[in-house]
Amino acid sequence: MTAKAQVRPFLMFEGRAEEAMRFYVSLFPASEIGEVIRYGPGQPGPEGSIMKAAFTVGGQSLACSDSFVKHDFTFTPSISFLVACESEAEIQRLFAALSESGSTLMPLDNYGFSRRFAWVNDRFGVSWQLNLE
Repeated sequence: MTAKAQVRPFLMFEGRAEEAMRFYVSLFPASEIGEVIRYGPGQPGPEGSIMKAAFTVGGQSLACSDSFVKHDFTFTPSISFLVACESEAEIQRLFAALSESGSTLMPLDNYGFSRRFAWVNDRFGVSWQLNLE
């Protein structure tokens, strides 16, 4: 390859991309919303919705958009974000915030492979594994 390839996760929302970005950025240090490009008048997506956006969560570069096309698929736990938590307080805070209005796949507990671990789908359907390091 002659060009440097950049690989980053891309999240496709159906109208809630901005809300999700703001939520994620509020939870983690080293997070910020970068470039946001919105659909304008006469463009295919609803005016003001996100055509594409770049943001950083906990130092991880991400991209997202609002899809105006309805699909028969959504997020799945087979792809998730793994968060290494440094304290009991941090893992409890993130578990509470990310599971609120979402679902718990594995409650916060000791599973042998980790003394404190949880797996949740947040209110947007994005999957998160939380691990106390």
